[in-house]
Amino acid sequence: MNDEMSVTARFDPASLKYNDAGLIPAIAQDEATGEVLMMAWMNAEAVARTLASGRVTYWSRSRAAFWVKGETSGNVQELVDLRLDCDRDCLLVVVRQTGPACHTGRRSCFYRAVRGGDEVEVMGVER
Repeated sequence: MNDEMSVTARFDPASLKYNDAGLIPAIAQDEATGEVLMMAWMNAEAVARTLASGRVTYWSRSRAAFWVKGETSGNVQELVDLRLDCDRDCLLVVVRQTGPACHTGRRSCFYRAVRGGDEVEVMGVER
């Protein structure tokens, strides 16, 4: 694999493909472990704020407001890399996570699994 990067164009958040509500899914992944931490939504302004500040900013659909991860909880997501998928309709946000990513106190929001037809918890709350 070639480690050299080639610049194709200046990035513009408006160039992404957003849904009818003006949102794009953003999957947060831990830089150190590769673990998928959470999925949330961003709009073009949240993408721009994230890139400008280095603090991951999402759009809260329930509050209809920007949500800087960790602003109230202290469980900050520091931006390491922002990646676009091939269709430009989904983001991978590689982060340095402080504390749990999930509002339930778990490291990841993906703490439930379906095993043998049963729903089971595979991750406990961080202490």
